Amino acid sequence: MRDSVKKKPLYKILYVQVIFAIVLGIALGHFYPDIGESLKPLGDGFIKIVKMIIAPVIFLTVVTGIASMNNMKAVGSVVGKSMLYFLTFSTLALIVGLVVANIIRPGDGLNITPASLDSSKIAGYVEKAHESTIVGFLMNIIPETVVSPLVNGNILQVLFVSVIFGLSLSAVGKKGEPVLVFFQNLSEPVFKMVAMLMKLAPIGAFGAMAFTIGKFGISSISNLIMLIVTFYITGLLFILIVLGAVAKYNGFSIIQLVKYIKDELLLVLGTSSSEAALPSLMKKMENAGCKKSVVGLVIPTGYSFNLDGTNIYMTMAALFIAQATGIDLSLTEQVTLLLIAMISSKGAAGVTGSGFITLAATLSVVPSVPIAGMALILGIDRFMSEGRALTNLVGNACACLVVARWENALDKDQMKQALSGEELESVKNS
Repeated sequence: MRDSVKKKPLYKILYVQVIFAIVLGIALGHFYPDIGESLKPLGDGFIKIVKMIIAPVIFLTVVTGIASMNNMKAVGSVVGKSMLYFLTFSTLALIVGLVVANIIRPGDGLNITPASLDSSKIAGYVEKAHESTIVGFLMNIIPETVVSPLVNGNILQVLFVSVIFGLSLSAVGKKGEPVLVFFQNLSEPVFKMVAMLMKLAPIGAFGAMAFTIGKFGISSISNLIMLIVTFYITGLLFILIVLGAVAKYNGFSIIQLVKYIKDELLLVLGTSSSEAALPSLMKKMENAGCKKSVVGLVIPTGYSFNLDGTNIYMTMAALFIAQATGIDLSLTEQVTLLLIAMISSKGAAGVTGSGFITLAATLSVVPSVPIAGMALILGIDRFMSEGRALTNLVGNACACLVVARWENALDKDQMKQALSGEELESVKNS
């Protein structure tokens, strides 16, 4: 059966196109920085196109998933188990970042005086950080109107309305069946639209990468290369060891999962935006055997609450700044830093540039570490944002499979088939 399937030519495979586009973007940005910097609209335009479709994808997935469930207690169970998972592994990620930064100490030797740092460039991030309170974050989940989330694209607001509407649709029984059937049918062309828009991914990745290298330059990261390398290695080890152990315990391989979502990972690498991969990741998780209701609740919620890469970055960056400015933090101060980071990472969830903003929010409450030290890593934040987004994406894909298994909402045979690379063939043969 496998031999009878005609394989696509390499140049027609999306991830190959994205890899080629990234390499081309790096080359153009390096050799012709002015042209590279001018291509920023290509990357921004693609991300806007994807964000355009995120709200209806989440709405349709969650509403049809919940309305199809017979037991409404299952909705609360999925949300509760998801939050338990997110809290556990977000905390683990913070601890991992703290431990690695203490062992490798990437900031040692820089001997920078805090007073010599120019904090004017980070003033905007600090201002946003002060605005990002827990109460403000929770209040922001409630939209102005029922339809406004579909317009402004706030993921948590879309999820909030979708859950309520899905529960209402299920509660009215037979009267709601025509509406459910309509939404189920509407899902088909919407996901077809997602597939069509994803074909623009190479153009978006090319523009975004050309801009990044053209504006900041490869040389701009040389003096802080130790922090970047340390962060990427830590993210990789977190995926392979921590998430790998979780995956193995739950009956799948983290390596196979990474291979399965390689298109989405390359898309994130090229655009530095995990939102660019949200619609296609949700579809892939369904194809991997997760029930639609679980996918609809876990993936969008995880985008705000399960930020493993962002959490590793926060503690590591904070300790880097302390080490670079010659500040020796006690164990108590480091634990305090970790606890504050746990709270602030939720307060700024879903905000553009959340990694840098949450770091500002954390440092503004920890007087030991100078907030002006953020100017040290501002230039490389764009390069580190890719590592944050990649780790976040793998973490959310893993969370979806784990929670689905906990809920007995996972077709294990379908998952094994998909993760082994046979899923596409079964689709073709169906």
